[in-house]
Amino acid sequence: MDLGLDKKTALVTAASKGLGKAIATELAREGCRVAICARNMDELKRTADNISTMTGSEVLPIKADVTSKKQIESMVQSVEKAFSHIDILICNAGGPPLGTFDKLDDSDFRWAVDQNLMSTINLCRLALPGMKSRKWGRIINLTSISAKQPLDNLMLSNTARAGVLGFSKTLANEVAASRITVNCICPGYTLTDRLKNFAKELSKKSKVSVGQIYASWQRSIPANRLAEPEEVAFAVAFLASERAAYITGSAIQVDGGFIKSLF
Repeated sequence: MDLGLDKKTALVTAASKGLGKAIATELAREGCRVAICARNMDELKRTADNISTMTGSEVLPIKADVTSKKQIESMVQSVEKAFSHIDILICNAGGPPLGTFDKLDDSDFRWAVDQNLMSTINLCRLALPGMKSRKWGRIINLTSISAKQPLDNLMLSNTARAGVLGFSKTLANEVAASRITVNCICPGYTLTDRLKNFAKELSKKSKVSVGQIYASWQRSIPANRLAEPEEVAFAVAFLASERAAYITGSAIQVDGGFIKSLF
């Protein structure tokens, strides 16, 4: 299937590893010029070189922390200077730490909102004017199954990522007439470094082995396995494509059937 992405420009945040890297790689395979950001420049450069070597596409690494509005503004300016504009915006950020309500204070909630919700809002605010002027754009916001079905010990993620769903749905309705789509992807249990660290933390707290934790997760998933990052990336690439022009305002889980609700 031709996704119609050749020569499009994509910005993927938090893309030095994990889901962001998988998404950037898949978009580059489809012919996109890709800008990627992360806080560790050395790791980011290695990722950019790796993606470019694998795909033959141009990859621009930019050091940026998405919790900083000034750094987001500088990053978008750098992308526009290098590639002239942004066609596809992938808003991705690392998940907040574990914690229950009694262990978290106001600063924890502010940090989670800045990282997962405000970063998305700030990125969209900067990318949308150009998309509107060209009458074409794709915004895909990475959240989590926790935004639809809250998970124990993830109070911060459950709270901030649900906000991204509400923001995205409202924004989708406001920009649809400009041929801009806004959708969310809600990944389930996916084999990333974050999930591995999550398993280790749970193991320490519960005195249960990491292997047993993985097994319990798999039992809760009808597909009976964890996702690979590339499987999330495939869904993102489709939503970014010409073929997905009539899909907007959706929150699509890529979770092997984990979420139990109808919607």
